[in-house]
Amino acid sequence: MTEIELETRRLLLRPIKPTDAEALFNYRSDAEINKYQGWIPKSEEDVHDFINHRVCPQIDMAGTWFQLVIIQKDARSVIGDIAIHFDAEDHSLAELGITLDWRQQGKGYAREALTVVVDYLFQKLHKQKLVASIDPRNTSSIKLFERLGFEKEAFYAKSLFLNGEWVDDLVMRLQH
Repeated sequence: MTEIELETRRLLLRPIKPTDAEALFNYRSDAEINKYQGWIPKSEEDVHDFINHRVCPQIDMAGTWFQLVIIQKDARSVIGDIAIHFDAEDHSLAELGITLDWRQQGKGYAREALTVVVDYLFQKLHKQKLVASIDPRNTSSIKLFERLGFEKEAFYAKSLFLNGEWVDDLVMRLQH
């Protein structure tokens, strides 16, 4: 497992571990709240499978997803996670996704966590372009990424099959 820890005033971000499964299941399993997410676990065992078999233990490996958990320092609890996909063909490109416990939304945690991750990707891993794939109905995520400086790059109608339906995809980008 990659030893990476990112810290902000209120948050600690570190690689996901099997011991995080219960916390992830608690905020990711509600299908209505997470309707714009690509992965909604049905059981805690689904989360263990995800951590053990679908997340790469090494950061910056071409063609893989790396997962960080967001920990609220004061409560010492996992409140969200950030996924980073490292492009298989273009080493200068990475994709970001974030899930935050709905009870923690609106407090600036997502922006705080993404800011430190964006800085890490640009400064330490020398990425040149970051993208986020967002359901256009998810206006709060669009606003979040716009506040981080991301711009709308592309729109694809009915291009993703997600949670049993074909949905549109808005790609936002941030160039270094």
